[in-house]
Amino acid sequence: MVSIGIYQRVDVTEAAGELLRELTVTHGPLMFHQSGGCCDGSAPMCYPVGMFITGPSDVHLGTLEVRGLDPIEVFISEAQFEYWKYTHITIDEVPGRGAGFSVEGPTGHRFIIRSRMLNDAELEYFGLGPEA
Repeated sequence: MVSIGIYQRVDVTEAAGELLRELTVTHGPLMFHQSGGCCDGSAPMCYPVGMFITGPSDVHLGTLEVRGLDPIEVFISEAQFEYWKYTHITIDEVPGRGAGFSVEGPTGHRFIIRSRMLNDAELEYFGLGPEA
């Protein structure tokens, strides 16, 4: 959550990091886009870098640091971000079938979101406190 006084909006569990290391062997560098569509619910979608093109209506949530991998960028649509802007997101993995075109689909595992509300210090850091 906190690293040398810097707050992050997004994090990854060790289990999800292990799956990301496995997927990188097959697919190369990866990125996430937090889905808000009707078909995938709110599943975090994992793509090879360059397969999903972000645009001006996407918000960069942060960068995942996974041991042994290049940084993994995480994006969310601007409309979805408005609903989740007070939330810290952790990407985790569980047994199950991946959603849509997300690369973990055939592995027998899927990425999920675990979330919590930002604490007061994080709210202030991200400019969302009472004085904002």
